[in-house]
Amino acid sequence: MTTHTAAQLSVTAMIDDLRSLVGVESPSLDRDALTESAKTVAAVIESRLGGQAVLVESASGPHVRWSGGGEPQVLILGHHDTVFPLGTLARRPFRVEDGRATGPGVFDMLGGLVQAVHGLATLEDRSGVEILVTADEEVGSHSSRALIEELALACRAVLVLEGAADGGGLKTGRKGCGTFEVLITGRASHAGLEPEAGVNALVEAAHQVLEIAALDRPEAGTTVTPTVMTAGTASNVVPAQATITVDVRVESAGEKERVESAFAALTPRLDGAVVTVRGGIHRPPMPGSAAAELFALAQRLLPGVEGRKVGGGSDGNFTGALGVPTLDGLGAVGGGAHSDHEYILVDVMAERADLVAGLVREIRGRR
Repeated sequence: MTTHTAAQLSVTAMIDDLRSLVGVESPSLDRDALTESAKTVAAVIESRLGGQAVLVESASGPHVRWSGGGEPQVLILGHHDTVFPLGTLARRPFRVEDGRATGPGVFDMLGGLVQAVHGLATLEDRSGVEILVTADEEVGSHSSRALIEELALACRAVLVLEGAADGGGLKTGRKGCGTFEVLITGRASHAGLEPEAGVNALVEAAHQVLEIAALDRPEAGTTVTPTVMTAGTASNVVPAQATITVDVRVESAGEKERVESAFAALTPRLDGAVVTVRGGIHRPPMPGSAAAELFALAQRLLPGVEGRKVGGGSDGNFTGALGVPTLDGLGAVGGGAHSDHEYILVDVMAERADLVAGLVREIRGRR
């Protein structure tokens, strides 16, 4: 059993740590930037919780792992990569004004990381607590998924530090989500002299877009949304290539199977055209059943807190789909994820840090 001196919650100290994290930009897949970010995250964890935060190297960049020792019981799960390119901080530096902290990544999800670490610091005994802060959540968690699932299966519960839902609600269910890319190969020809000699990839893509859009079933919680299409090289050339990008969200495993099967079965309408499908629904749905027990506990600790099912995905999709009790949205209260107006509410930071600490106490069966 590992014990450390408990600390009192200080919003000023939380803001100082948040300023440090935001001050090191961490765009996904930028290994140099993510390495510096991981070192900063590790330093914050070690300074508040003691012990050693280990950098776990991966193809996407380093993940940060910390353990309180003893038998694993609860996994605190977050990420330190952000969607903002290098240089964003110069244009939009960290600020605290009118009760809001702003800056790239404050809501998604650096504020949540800070709250969790400071909440855990109020616990004298941190044994059984595992922390994993990944480097690739914003780009699909391809290099971290196996580690996430391994640690989750070793624990009794997972607490995900993504930002809260609108109004401060916790996230009790998430849709499965993924991206498909449909590649159309035709044959180029002169659009004026001999258009009939070509196979128009753009026309084929138009047929495919309509077929893909028809897979949408909002009554079942399924959205299939073509989002980007590219084709052609010049105004007088029959296009030989086209690409369709499609965003897909599903609420059930059955719908995941239906949609993936439908994409696999896409066939060309024009003679000579070829249709190739890449991608899939890489994040399975996080069912409401995964959050039910933990959400009931959160309601006892923070009366009045609401639960929301949301369309966006997180690493909680992986752990919830494994059947490990998972509660999401335990991070900062605010809004504007992935936008220039991203913010968190400073006055709620201590309350949410307390909630994480309380959940850990209860999960471990200790007070």
